[in-house]
Amino acid sequence: MTFSLLGRCARTGQFGAAVSTSSIAVGSRVPFCAPGVGAVLTQHRTDPRLGPRGIALLRSGCTAPEAVDALVVSTPHHAWRQLAAIDAAGRTAHFHGAKVKPAFGAGHAPDCIAIGNILANDRVPQAMADAFGADQSALLAERLLRGLEAGLAAGGEHGPVFSAVLLVVHRESFPLVDLRVDGGADPIPHLRALWEQYQPWMEEFVIRAVEPDRAQASP
Repeated sequence: MTFSLLGRCARTGQFGAAVSTSSIAVGSRVPFCAPGVGAVLTQHRTDPRLGPRGIALLRSGCTAPEAVDALVVSTPHHAWRQLAAIDAAGRTAHFHGAKVKPAFGAGHAPDCIAIGNILANDRVPQAMADAFGADQSALLAERLLRGLEAGLAAGGEHGPVFSAVLLVVHRESFPLVDLRVDGGADPIPHLRALWEQYQPWMEEFVIRAVEPDRAQASP
């Protein structure tokens, strides 16, 4: 019971993911992103080992379709898996295993792939991708969150969601944004509130790491 999307900002080179599901702590298992490389989603009967494996394939020079194909071949349990990837050029790919439960599907927009399983309806992924693509001038994290919100508005998953994550990487080895609601009712509105608090300090936290002499005092 998961709906999610990957996105790339062609202007900044950032990659990111936004995910929500009915189980606890989705951010620890589903999205994997690497600066300058790309991003991977692994969900349904989730195997978190496939995330780092997918990132390694992208880093080795595989395109997103090649990486997804290799992930499918690499696991004997691929029938249970739902996967997606985006590469450094913005190419995307996805896979739905034969045992992925309906409604499931994928949605596409430039520099974006959205997927979901056990959804309220099969329109959810495309609603997410359309929302991501609607304003290319917005920050990538904002576009990803709008996509997640659009998925919820389009029906979301079959039941209520319990956790959500917003993850963005840029130039550094650490995430630019890594916000999580690990459990509770209405995690997507809570994630929105966290993002609105975090966004004004997003660049400042990078400065504190790489140029501490320029850092501002804490609020």
